[in-house]
Amino acid sequence: MTNAEAITAFADLLKRGEHEAAAERFNAADIVSLEAMDGPMARVEGRAAVKAKSDWWYSAHEIHAAEAFGPYRNGDQFVMRFSIDVTVKDTGERVRMDEAGLYTVRDGLIVEERFFY
Repeated sequence: MTNAEAITAFADLLKRGEHEAAAERFNAADIVSLEAMDGPMARVEGRAAVKAKSDWWYSAHEIHAAEAFGPYRNGDQFVMRFSIDVTVKDTGERVRMDEAGLYTVRDGLIVEERFFY
């Protein structure tokens, strides 16, 4: 699979709300995930650690609506934009998030994801 084909397939899964399937299929073993925040999840390395971060996020939020837009490509990188309506389970606060993810692809796999919000 070419990088362009991988980008299209990954984006299609995200747009269908199949984030776990997208990560399972396309995250490289040595993926690096970078968040725009301080703390233990600011930089996470490796497929298992990224999955654990994702599992925590889904368990901590009730999702009311989510949409994904893109991909917006530039070479081996692309951006996806996310619009998410969630309730934080610990606080009960409802939050509408607008977020962008910058992804880098190598050999048909995501090697880095970097989030902006």
